[in-house]
Order: sequence, then C-alpha cells, then structure tokens
Amino acid sequence: MIDFRIEPQLQAKLDWMAKFVRDECEPMDLLFPGHGAPYDVANKESRAYMKPLQDQVKAQGLWGCHLGTELGGPGYGQLTLALMNEILGRSYWAPTVFGTAAPDTGNSEILAMFGTDEQKACYLKPLMDGTIVSTFSMTEPQAGADPKEFTCRAWQEGDEWVIEGEKWFSSNARYAAFLIVMVVTNPENPPHQRMSMLIVPTDTPGIEFIRHSQTMGDSKGKDDGTHAYIRYNKVRVPLDAMLGSPGEGFKVAQARLGGGRVHHAMRTVGKCQRAIDMMLERAVSRRTQGKMLSEHQFVQGAIADSIIELEQFRLLVLKTAWIIDEVEAGREPHGGARSHIAMCKVQMAKVYHDIVQRAIQLHGSLGVTLETPLADMWMGLPSLALADGPTEVHKAQVAKAYLRDAAPAPGLFPSEHIPTRLAAIRARQS
Repeated sequence: MIDFRIEPQLQAKLDWMAKFVRDECEPMDLLFPGHGAPYDVANKESRAYMKPLQDQVKAQGLWGCHLGTELGGPGYGQLTLALMNEILGRSYWAPTVFGTAAPDTGNSEILAMFGTDEQKACYLKPLMDGTIVSTFSMTEPQAGADPKEFTCRAWQEGDEWVIEGEKWFSSNARYAAFLIVMVVTNPENPPHQRMSMLIVPTDTPGIEFIRHSQTMGDSKGKDDGTHAYIRYNKVRVPLDAMLGSPGEGFKVAQARLGGGRVHHAMRTVGKCQRAIDMMLERAVSRRTQGKMLSEHQFVQGAIADSIIELEQFRLLVLKTAWIIDEVEAGREPHGGARSHIAMCKVQMAKVYHDIVQRAIQLHGSLGVTLETPLADMWMGLPSLALADGPTEVHKAQVAKAYLRDAAPAPGLFPSEHIPTRLAAIRARQS
C-alpha cells in the first residue's frame, strides 16, 4: 500500500525546519557569501554567528540527521531525510548549520562503516561535532572520475604508505583538516580491486597545492577558488591510515557516493521549489502588455511545466529513498536502489536547468543580475551535472541494468508484431 501521509510529529519538525531555514539560514547566505564560506572554520565571524543556530538545531534533535543512533544522530531513514533535505536545499549554509554538509556527510559515513576505533576517535568525532571539515580526494586530471584510469599510487615502505601522484578538483581541501585519498595500491588486481582509501592529514609533509581552481560563480580574485589541484609528493602516512583493506577503495567509494547522489537530488528539490516560489511571486507582482504576468498563457505554461516536472522528480526521489530504506531493512536485495539513484542523478540536472531557466526568464533583466538567488542557482548547474560522476555515465548504467533483463524476440518479428499475434490467437481458437 502506498501512503503519502506524514506523521504529525515529523510534520512538526519539518515545519520548524522550514521556518528556521528561511529566517536564520538564508540570511547567512547573504551575510557570508562564497562557495567556500560554510567550510572556512577559521572565519571567526561566521562561526560565531552560526554557533547559536547550531545549538538551536541540536536542541531540536536535528543535528547530523544523516547519522544513525549509534553515532549520535537521530537515526532517520532515507525517506524522512528526503523530506528534510528538501528544506535544507533552499539555503547554501543550511546543511552546515544542521551538521549535514557534503562532503563531510559521505566521509563520516565511510569512517563509520570502515574506520577503526582510533580513526573514528581522531576524525569522525570532530566531523560530527562540526569543529573540522574534510575532503574526498578522488578525481585525477587525466582521468576525471574513472577509477580505471587512475595513476596516483601508494606503496608500502616499512610501516608507512608512500603516496605519489596528482588529484584534481578536491573540493574545499584548503579548509580541510584531513583528506580521504583514493590511490592505486594493487595494480596487478582487476580494475575495481586496485584502489585503496587512505586518510591523510592536510598538514602532512609532501602535500603540494598546485592551485585552487575557481568555478562559475566564484570571484576572480587571485587564488580564490575552492577546488584543489593537489600533488602528493611522496607523502607518508602510517599503515593504519587505510580505510578498509587494500584493494577495497572502489567498494568504499561506492558506499559513499550512492548516498551522496541521492542527497544531492533531495536538496535539488528544495532549490527548484524556491525557484518556483519566486516565479509565482513574480507572476502576481508585475504587469506587461496591460495585464498581470500571471494572466499571460506563456507564463502560465512555464509555471505549470515547472510544477509538474518538479512533482515528477520529487516522486522519483521519494521512491528512491523508500527503496534504500527497504534495502537497509533487508526487504530488498543489496544494490536494489542502484538504478533509481542513477535515475535521480540523471534527472536532477535537467529538471533544475529547466525550472531555473524559466524563473530567470520570468524575472527579465533582474533575473540575470546578481540581485536574486537565481544567478547563483544557474551558475551551479554545470557542477551539479558533473558532481559524483557525469550524467552520461549514469544514463548508461540505467540502460545496461534494464537491458540485462531484456529478452530477444522469440521469432523473426517483435513479440508485439500484430499479424504474428493474431495468427497465434486464431491458432488457439481453431
């Protein structure tokens, strides 16, 4: 049975979150702008402003919502998290205020799953407390996100791992206390069993920041980017810096990236809803050609298309979250949500693009200025389409999953061939 009702207790929490994000988190977006601002733990002004807000979140039992009860979190399932992340997606600062900002969410999850007690004490606890931030250092300049092409390697010398190679687009590494680095340790293994994950403190000798690349929407000031191009120049870490076992890096990465992708999708619902809210307000506020914008059929069509597309996408995200919960409960097989997570990843950028583009158009010249949130939304679109793997990769994944279950036609013509089916029906009747 499909039931879309939300329990009153949860609805009360969602209502509190919606008001809090609007009244407290969205102002932080204006007071402390910049893509790296929520990760800059050294900015005393922003941290002092945020601390009382985080205390309010903790008092509501909403801190670190993605974490299980054994790690001090509320232990919500993905379906509940989907409803919460819709609200958090409306503000750039909100995930940090609520202790659930990427990439720290994914990094905390793999530390919880694969980390030793010592690793959890050293890295997971301060991450959960929000006193430090971390980086996932995976992609490479010559390979992008394809681990089969990675060349950054690590080898054992005595009681240490030695890391050599380059990593590209390591987000917010300039602010991070540690990096989780994907390296080739077992080159003789099959492609998906060659890599391992190593925890590397950012003050380790041999880490060289070649540059911090800027993305669309960053200021053009010198060295003002937030995505690091890093050279690991014979960086040494102890043997116990590994997450999991040698050769398990791909397994660790997949455990992390699946959740990250669906959380991106959840928050994109919130971003799109905010753009639609802006469209609706604009349509009943401005006049052109002798009547309100809302009276023009082109405008009505743009609004209707946006609402319908978002409703479809939101239902896909909620279904995916439900499947993940079913997998966690053992009622669906391991990996049962993989195709739906990929669907979310594919559709996310398309829906976001179409809705934000219409919102910009409806705002006219104001829409292309930096005086509304729409410009930042638009400039964030290309990164959304590439984050956690290019959209094209996930399209291929969905197609291959369904093609595996497809069967060839039993005869010369397709199974839906009408003359063939009619002949078979008549043969049964004779």
